[in-house]
Amino acid sequence: MSMQDHHLEEASAPILWQPTKDSIHDSLLYQFMVELSEREDTLFHDYQQLHHWSVRHSEHFWDRLWDFCGVIGDKGDRVTDCPPNSTEPAKDTLWFPDARLNFAENLLAYGNQAPNKDAIVFHCEGQPEWRQQLSWQALQQQVSQLSQYLRAQGITQGDVVAGYLPNLPQTLIAMLATSAVGAIWTSTSPDFGVDSVVERFGQTCPKILFAADGYFYNGKRHSCINKVNAMLSELHSVEKVVLIPFASLNAPTDSPLAERYQDWHDVLAAFPPAPIQFERVAFNHPLYILYSSGTTGKPKCIVHSVGGILLNHLKEHMLHSNVNPGDRVFYFTTCGWMMWNWMASGLAAGATLILYDGSPFYPDGNVLWDMADQEGVTLFGTSAKYLEALEKQGYQPGKTHQLPYLRTLCSTGSVLAPEQFDYVYESIKSDLQLASISGGTDICGCFAIGNPISPVYRGECQGRALGMDVQVYDDNGQSVIDAQGELVCCNSFPNQPVGFWNDEGDQRYHSAYWEVYPNTWHHGDFIQLTRHGGLVFFGRSDAVLNPGGVRIGTAEIYRQVNPMDEITDSIVIGQNWQNDVRVVLFVQLAAGHQLDETLQAKIRQRIKEHCSPRHVPAVILAVTDIPRTKSGKLVELAVRNVVHQQPVKNVGALANPEALEQYKHRPELSC
Repeated sequence: MSMQDHHLEEASAPILWQPTKDSIHDSLLYQFMVELSEREDTLFHDYQQLHHWSVRHSEHFWDRLWDFCGVIGDKGDRVTDCPPNSTEPAKDTLWFPDARLNFAENLLAYGNQAPNKDAIVFHCEGQPEWRQQLSWQALQQQVSQLSQYLRAQGITQGDVVAGYLPNLPQTLIAMLATSAVGAIWTSTSPDFGVDSVVERFGQTCPKILFAADGYFYNGKRHSCINKVNAMLSELHSVEKVVLIPFASLNAPTDSPLAERYQDWHDVLAAFPPAPIQFERVAFNHPLYILYSSGTTGKPKCIVHSVGGILLNHLKEHMLHSNVNPGDRVFYFTTCGWMMWNWMASGLAAGATLILYDGSPFYPDGNVLWDMADQEGVTLFGTSAKYLEALEKQGYQPGKTHQLPYLRTLCSTGSVLAPEQFDYVYESIKSDLQLASISGGTDICGCFAIGNPISPVYRGECQGRALGMDVQVYDDNGQSVIDAQGELVCCNSFPNQPVGFWNDEGDQRYHSAYWEVYPNTWHHGDFIQLTRHGGLVFFGRSDAVLNPGGVRIGTAEIYRQVNPMDEITDSIVIGQNWQNDVRVVLFVQLAAGHQLDETLQAKIRQRIKEHCSPRHVPAVILAVTDIPRTKSGKLVELAVRNVVHQQPVKNVGALANPEALEQYKHRPELSC
């Protein structure tokens, strides 16, 4: 199949799901369109038209969104303020420069209407008796107590508070209390090693650290005590550690650091519940510090704003995901991934958050679906890798579970192959909005996202996010449709980062996103925009293969290789070879299979038949493990560096750094 034929195949992708007329009319997005039609004297009849308007009139869009979502705070008179004589207005625009609001106040507001309903329900791996419910009233009370504690410790606007925590209710409470007092929240998950945590928190200098004594994963209890002690010896900014007794492991009493520890329950008991004092701050005041994966160097400390995160997440939850008050939202995530921050904002839409901490395959692959049935989950969020693993292991949740309330399934983290779309509709639920979403830590949100009023096409993200002028640029920097190119965003948006922490003159921030194309955000994804507005992702553009000068997205190869019964996982790179680039494929074999000549021929034939001769790997090698980041993303660049005998700058960002040893000095790659 030629590349042109491949594009035609993608452009004519079949529709797998259509919303009903009733479901469209019941959606919050439709209600927003009706209100907008009345206020703007324009009849909005479909999503593409609405998106076009939201980009051409972005100030009006975000202003109307504030009102529709009922944001609590003083909006002010101006929507934007671009510095005079700025040569880069998209980069430099300030949104809602006169606004004052508080993030926690908005996330906790629904509790004033429904104090006795569930705000949070928590499940822990292997501990079914630990199911914990927290009402809105109880959540407000604990946020009140903890915010009083933070104030008593002198925490104020601009201070940093950190969490080294599992996905617990206490993690959300600590974040909300931090934002209530106007401070900045940052977090990592407890599977991060000491060096990785110090590399992150050492840059942001938190004053208070919340940590758990341990956590459960894959049937084992893991202690965090020694790791916390080790990082405290290097994090001199930390004045107090609030320890959460989760895994029944005792804090040290004979350590010279013992005086810095306080028990979570003691902290709460010291302060009576009282009305929360919400510190209203500027729209662009820092809320979160998130960290890049750090696989190409020291992790970037990305600062996100109170108003930008709140307004964009309200858009993504309410309009794009149709999250209504009382819905039950679950996302499988850790506190070291931006999807935890995304999930937390579901509270602002009045949703109940269903939290799970542990392995998604312990004791087996039914565990998350058992929980989804039990809790009546309406939005189930996960990764493409998880769905692929379910299919490989033969799970069919739709046949073993009822899932009566499940309306939306979100997938992110890596490209969702067309065959996985088939799996979802055949084996999970046929009447379901499958939203393949993509954005990143950089914007703590989405450029590509679903919506409840448009069809789902096989292999495609439903469309571009409202208010985001997402385009595809070719090699000449020209916008193209039905051709592969770079994902760019050509306008300003409220959830652009405030900048990077301690980035003098915004130099690293500018270099990361703004220097490739004039006044245009360059995201680093290799994608295609279809004529009906869908988006097809082909992988990271810095990992794109370039044999013979033809650019090939890595996802095209994974799409063919990973579904094979003989293959568990794979990773592909381009190796510099004889003044060109050759494609090298590494495969992790399923049990009982060998990479013999027959299997190699089968792999090559499949890729040639379904992609093109250019895609066919010159070398195929077997490995026993595929390196990934702690959030499950493939690290093609790290493997490429190892193959070229170049250093990998931050192996601590990997979940399995030892895997890289298998890629070093392979004799097959020297001939």
